[in-house]
Amino acid sequence: MNSKGTAHSNDLPIHSNTDSETNVDAELEVQAHNRAILEKYDRESITRHITQGPVKYIIAGLCIFYSIFHLYITFNPMPALLQRSVHVGIGFALIFLIFPASKKSSRKRVAWYDWAWFAFSLSGMAYLIYEYQDIVTSRGGMANQMDVIFSLITVICVLEGSRRITGWILPILAGIFLAYPFVSHLDFMPDRLLTRPYDMGDIFGQLFLKTEGLYSVAIGASVTFIFLFILFGAFLARSGMGQLFNDLALAIAGHKKGGPAKVAVISSGFMGSINGSALSNVVSTGAFTIPLMKKVGYHKDFAGAVEASASVGGQILPPIMGASAFIMAETTGLPYSTIALAALLPAILYYLGVIAQVHFRAGRRDLKGIAKESLPAVKEVLKARGHMLLPIVFLIFLLIRNVPVGYAAAYTIGFTVVISMLRAETRMSFSDILGALEDGARQSLAVMAACAVVGIIIGVVSLTSFGTVMTSSIVTLGAGSLFLTLILTMLASMVLGMGLPSIPAYIITATMAAPALAGFDVPILAAHMFVFYFGIFANITPPVCLAAFAGAGISGGDPMKTGFLSLKLALAGFIVPFMFIYNPTMLMIDPTGLAVTAKDFPLPPILDIITVVVTSVTGVIALSSALEGYFKGDMNPLTRAILAIGALLLIYPEITTSLAGGIIVVGIALFNIKTSKTPTKPVSV
Repeated sequence: MNSKGTAHSNDLPIHSNTDSETNVDAELEVQAHNRAILEKYDRESITRHITQGPVKYIIAGLCIFYSIFHLYITFNPMPALLQRSVHVGIGFALIFLIFPASKKSSRKRVAWYDWAWFAFSLSGMAYLIYEYQDIVTSRGGMANQMDVIFSLITVICVLEGSRRITGWILPILAGIFLAYPFVSHLDFMPDRLLTRPYDMGDIFGQLFLKTEGLYSVAIGASVTFIFLFILFGAFLARSGMGQLFNDLALAIAGHKKGGPAKVAVISSGFMGSINGSALSNVVSTGAFTIPLMKKVGYHKDFAGAVEASASVGGQILPPIMGASAFIMAETTGLPYSTIALAALLPAILYYLGVIAQVHFRAGRRDLKGIAKESLPAVKEVLKARGHMLLPIVFLIFLLIRNVPVGYAAAYTIGFTVVISMLRAETRMSFSDILGALEDGARQSLAVMAACAVVGIIIGVVSLTSFGTVMTSSIVTLGAGSLFLTLILTMLASMVLGMGLPSIPAYIITATMAAPALAGFDVPILAAHMFVFYFGIFANITPPVCLAAFAGAGISGGDPMKTGFLSLKLALAGFIVPFMFIYNPTMLMIDPTGLAVTAKDFPLPPILDIITVVVTSVTGVIALSSALEGYFKGDMNPLTRAILAIGALLLIYPEITTSLAGGIIVVGIALFNIKTSKTPTKPVSV
């Protein structure tokens, strides 16, 4: 194998032309199958494929301009309302050119009505730019008739564009919220939901003329932070970062016991952190890892579940954490570096839980890894592509030095281009750079659309104080119990996450559910991290677990069985959020004596950090062992149950419980080592 982890052509046996054509046809068939799976579960993957003609160049040129615009305003910012309106206007114009109205619409040409939508999207932006001075000075943000007309046009474009790229659920939810202020003063409304009457100017002025509606904090994060990091990911992809992660994971873990599953966890975690899309990550990385897992003996349901749980977890893995972390920074006012540090230990525990279950299952079933001689060596991989890890190191360095996040992302993009020139395998040509600019713009559209349509919800909540009503309702249902309130908040986050992308799910729950935790003196960072986690994990929580369904589609497994196995693999991720609520040391913060709205936290005492790391890591490994029923040998149900109790006591952040849990776990480990025999040989996995 060469340094990129692929075989040289002269190392392969000689085939006839017929054999080569058969292999190509088979590969194309697999690609088409995977593409169909992605389109089935991921609405944003349904795009037009225009390969020639002027429309192709119009789309490419507008995408490149869109990316350059965002790089320009990073260093030369415009007024917030203007740059957000350009972000939304051009973004939705691109959506109507790239995304067809339905699955049955033509993928080869842009329909006439899509050109009309294109013009309408740009009209709202153009109107705001033209009228901006008058809006902010003489009118003071009060809407006139023309404002209402262009606001209505923009809102309709946002709803239709988001339907095309995210599906029906989010626009319908936004439509329900939009209808609320029109009827909130009527007699049939419950007393708790009654408000004063609102006219068209009140409602659409809020949505269009202020930064509390369509152009809210969510779009603010999208335009200043998220876009640039998506663009950074596009540059990394064009330089071969995906190949590096796959090869490096193979070199490190491919030959280990159950190696391909560990490769899936490692490579999918890194890629998920950068691209932020669990579904596309399952399909792209899973097309490589799932067949390998099945080949060494993992059951197809389990193989799909490993890929799904690993891909979903990428969004909680620093330093990039998909895109939601930037929304959290903008929403809470917390420094991004604080959020990334807080997410570090929970993310490690999550992935440790997944990889430990993979390891114990391989031990119990005696599953081998891939022959080491057929894998690339770590030294070869790093020699060929290892320099492409430097942009990530450079980014972390800038963030640690408190360089503004937008600047850090822009600088790192430039650094990526320069570093890519060091090796022929990664060198980016001018066409690669233009391609990355186009890719970044395309990949940003789903996030932009989600943030814009959620802006409708935010605007209505801000106008009507609906969020306060929801918060008080959750507190009332919680009956003064923090634990019960956490359960209700978790359920709300997961229900929203089942039908929505992770970003709008987080924004909505952060707006209406997270404030309920403030009454229990939960720090704002912990509260927002809590709802963030459960909105993400809805992707692998039955009955609607789209990432698991996509994994099952590739593996050929049963979707629901894959979903429940994904839930089992991710169990640590469902426990840890409760733990850091009760002990924020797990988030590397010490909120003692600080207000719940504090934005700056000291680090906890070093002994507390060491204690929580040791106990939680040991607890997660013990829990994984109990779930798989194996540690140096098989365990009976009673032993597994006792070990699970000990593991949970260890994870729970109290000295007495940790001591009790430690005694149980060590005792069972020693007993199992002493009594273990040759493991049961392969059965169905």
